[in-house]
Amino acid sequence: MKPDKNNSIGRFRIIFFGLCLLGIYIVSSALYTMLTKRQYWTEVSQMFIRKNINIPATRGNIYDCKGRLMAGSVPEYRLYMDYVVIDKDSAARCKAQFWRDSVFNSTLDTIAEGLARIFPDKKRSYNENIKWFRNRLLEGKKRRSHAWRIYPRNATYIQYKECKELPLFRETAYKGGFYTEEIMQRKHPYGSLASRTLGSLRADSNAAKNGLELSYDTILRGKDGVSHSVKMRNRRVQIIDTEAVDGHDLVSTIDVDIQDMAEKALVAKLKEPMVNGILGMAIVMEVSTGEVKAIVNMHRGKDGNYYEMKNSAVSDLMEPGSTFKTASMMLAMDDGHATLNTTVDCCGGIYPMHGRNMKDHNWHRGGYGVLTFSQILEQSSNIGVSRIIDEAYKDNPQRYVDGLRRLGIGIPLNLPFVGKGEPVIPQPNSKIRYWSKSDLPWMSIGYVTQQPVISTLTFYNGIANGGKIVKPKFIKAEMKDGQIIREFPTEVLVQQMCKPSTLKDIQFCLNNVVSIGLGRKAGNGGKLFQVSGKTGTAQVASGTKGYHSGTTRYMVSFCGYFPSEAPKYSCIVCIVKDGLPASGGGQCGPVFSQISQFIMAQTLERDASELADSLSVFIPTNKNARSAADNNLTKIPDVRGMGAKDAVYVLKKRGLKVNIQGAGSVKSQSIAPGGEVTKGQSIKLILE
Repeated sequence: MKPDKNNSIGRFRIIFFGLCLLGIYIVSSALYTMLTKRQYWTEVSQMFIRKNINIPATRGNIYDCKGRLMAGSVPEYRLYMDYVVIDKDSAARCKAQFWRDSVFNSTLDTIAEGLARIFPDKKRSYNENIKWFRNRLLEGKKRRSHAWRIYPRNATYIQYKECKELPLFRETAYKGGFYTEEIMQRKHPYGSLASRTLGSLRADSNAAKNGLELSYDTILRGKDGVSHSVKMRNRRVQIIDTEAVDGHDLVSTIDVDIQDMAEKALVAKLKEPMVNGILGMAIVMEVSTGEVKAIVNMHRGKDGNYYEMKNSAVSDLMEPGSTFKTASMMLAMDDGHATLNTTVDCCGGIYPMHGRNMKDHNWHRGGYGVLTFSQILEQSSNIGVSRIIDEAYKDNPQRYVDGLRRLGIGIPLNLPFVGKGEPVIPQPNSKIRYWSKSDLPWMSIGYVTQQPVISTLTFYNGIANGGKIVKPKFIKAEMKDGQIIREFPTEVLVQQMCKPSTLKDIQFCLNNVVSIGLGRKAGNGGKLFQVSGKTGTAQVASGTKGYHSGTTRYMVSFCGYFPSEAPKYSCIVCIVKDGLPASGGGQCGPVFSQISQFIMAQTLERDASELADSLSVFIPTNKNARSAADNNLTKIPDVRGMGAKDAVYVLKKRGLKVNIQGAGSVKSQSIAPGGEVTKGQSIKLILE
């Protein structure tokens, strides 16, 4: 029997029509879902998308050598408001949304007033600030935002806790909509103190930018972790996949007290009308270890005040000037070309050197005439130094340059700073730079050669250290959870810079520079300890114009160590200024003196017999005087007008604990003279 063709076609039509209706239904449902319930399902889908969330590691802290925090990470908070409730259950969502909107509307004024109080604004009055916060909150609600920034800046922990006391904000994040994002910010408790040495982080990414922060970033930053969040019972739960590993702490060599003292003393000198310095630098180093206890870089800003803008003491290459003469004279003595008995005729203060006139600073007064080896350094005679060096090395200047390197001059220090400067010592045999016959005499007095200030100090630190040059050190140890896990050793760069006899003679000369030469203002009269060092004054070249660019610019300096008899600290002070007067001894020497007296006053532990001087009235010299002395020792003495060292000694003899503020001579004391002494009692001295 043949199939009915018409019936087959009819069944096909029915099936086709049914499929079309099904397709129309599916498409309609999809369109309805996409258009009508798009927002809801979008929000629901977001709940189930796994997003990896970065868990930032806490950056390690940087401490000073006595454990005081200099750079640390503290939490700050970004404040957000979620105005839209998300819930699968439409009834629950509507109920929660109604409650949130109702509370928001009824407490809006109270919330705005609270925020205006917590976050005051200098540009807006309190009432204007209330209005600003009110409008900002309403704007977020109008936009139905899930992440509306309530306040454009970060909040402190205290501010965050105060916000949590406000209506609606005190509720849970799901219920009230208020939530936060915690971020770690780098803070310096001591403000700008040593800020360019410590370094900083980039504001946009918290990545290390410069200084110790950048140099030791791998130790400090730690390792971030990873987590993801899931929604469980209408609340998000964070699941940690990889734990964050916090960074380790670093103990620096910086001493906050010495750093503060050095900065204040230097800035005070820079501000003096006769100085009006452009740049001031000071470094204090521990002789035996190379630990840098203070490093100051103060640049004059447009407003006339001084700021740490750049680590110039480490990065800037400068002609060292007369502080370099010590190296030249040491080399001549070590090579057998001079002794302490050597004399040089400095003539009338002007001496022709290969077509150029070498001048002493007193040439207009007739010069020095004949000077001994020691006097040449004491008076910083350009002619004296250059004649010795030129006569000894003019036939083979390369031997002079090689000899400087033997002394430690020009060796790279490889300091842990990006942008550090390395010494530039011209080579006579170089094919790149033409070597003039006048280069040797001018190099011998601190020109032609360029090096950072810290390189000059490293050389003088070697003289104080018995001829052993050590690398400047900025980090003492690495810590984890308060325990030291690694110590950074002292690195020796040059084991013996010269013969012991040469070193002894140079030390003798440097002591004379301060006791009877141009560096007298760097000392303290030799009452309690002696200072050794060398003054420096160099004309600063200005780009392509060289030394002839209008107003003459100078770098004045003093570099030395103390106490001379058993050196513990070395120090350099440099000032860059325009015009005269320009004197390393007269302008940098007093700053050096203040720093040295402050440090020695803090470390005074010497036998009384060694320290007997003008104050010996308090130290009886015979049995008959014992009774009167004992009476004196029971009374608070008047130490006003004394230097810090003398005052501390006198007070400690009576069993008093002494606290010092400032520098210079004692202006006032916290306990009036004549009162009864109580053993262990504290007395504060204000120095000025």
